[in-house]
Amino acid sequence: MAVTKVKEIRSRDIIQGQCEKKQRYTEGGENLDSYLEKVNQKIMKNTTIGIIVLCVVLGASATYVWHQNRKSNTKERSVSLSNYQSFQHATFAGGCFWCTESDFEKTDGVVEAISGYTNGNVENPTYNEVSSGGTGHKEAVRVYYDSNIVSYNQLLKVYWRHIDPTDGGGQFADRGGQYAPAIFYQSEDQKNQAEQSKKELEESGKFNNSIAVEILPETEFFVAEDYHQDYHKKNPKRYVFYRNGSGRDDFIEKIWGDELKNAQHHNKNQTFMNYQKPTDEELKKTLSQLQYDVTQKDKTEKPFDNEYWDNKEEGIYVDVVSGEPIFSSKEKYDSKTGWPSFTRPLVEENIMTKKDFALILPRTEVRSKYADSHLGHVFNDGPEEEGGKRYCLNSAALRFVPRDKMLEEGYSEYLSIFE
Repeated sequence: MAVTKVKEIRSRDIIQGQCEKKQRYTEGGENLDSYLEKVNQKIMKNTTIGIIVLCVVLGASATYVWHQNRKSNTKERSVSLSNYQSFQHATFAGGCFWCTESDFEKTDGVVEAISGYTNGNVENPTYNEVSSGGTGHKEAVRVYYDSNIVSYNQLLKVYWRHIDPTDGGGQFADRGGQYAPAIFYQSEDQKNQAEQSKKELEESGKFNNSIAVEILPETEFFVAEDYHQDYHKKNPKRYVFYRNGSGRDDFIEKIWGDELKNAQHHNKNQTFMNYQKPTDEELKKTLSQLQYDVTQKDKTEKPFDNEYWDNKEEGIYVDVVSGEPIFSSKEKYDSKTGWPSFTRPLVEENIMTKKDFALILPRTEVRSKYADSHLGHVFNDGPEEEGGKRYCLNSAALRFVPRDKMLEEGYSEYLSIFE
């Protein structure tokens, strides 16, 4: 009987971590259950203390990591607002700042659009902090513009046409106050213009519901991390996938339709706005015979006897038909073929490819997205260090915009690639 009891006690003591106490029970000491209750209470007390200590340690560690992340995050922000002090600015919140930035950068007279955070209660917040909704900030865009080319009132019109002004709970797929729309004014003049513009939109009957966009005084604007700046250029495929899935463009098309298509977002003298393809009759009047044959009949011009094959000037190349930007001098190189050659597109989303069986062996044809112009072909014999692609194009399908003319012609959003 005694042996059995010792075994039972030993087993329970081991579980409780009290093996050294087993002798007390074999000698007829205090009641086992009573003692174990005391042990349990002691263990619970020690465990509680241990948990508190652990929480303190983990909390301190988390705080340290948080501060380190905050410090490292500031290193990722190389954009300086001081570079644009000579220009006027406006600040808008329109939901996802990737989209708002992209929309404003397509506007003639806009020198730069910078993504950031404003109207919150935390100094220099990170993207994760803002997107969680815990800092009070909104994703916003600071727009620097040349007032000789575009007015603040015109920027307001661009803003209204690229958001859902009746949705005060967010924008499209992004929900919460951090994505709610707002206009931030820096002067009484901007405030008055914004309020008048909002009133006109309200009275236009364009929307059944009331306009929910707040008009607020400008507060400190914190520049977002470099990863978010020019996201539509750096990650065009991901950006297009996100934007298409958000429902933003479907809403804009439904509300504004042809009115937006006919709106002028580029230079007043630009022939084709929003990259629309003119009628065939118009093309025959505006294009040379060679340009028409190349872009519309898929012809190929002569090598070494074309306009841009040896052009070394800085600038961008746009579709001669629609004006959509497609390549830049930054990616141009001498392929020794006699045609202008590039390692990659400037705006990948503006380039379409398809198989071409015109010759014995199939090739990959390159066409523009909006005008569907034949541009040339892409081959896999380009510089390996640049990805191995060679976009071999026809000069007749292109129009070159020199760097010093890009602002004037409405392509200011691409000036940053030359800095």
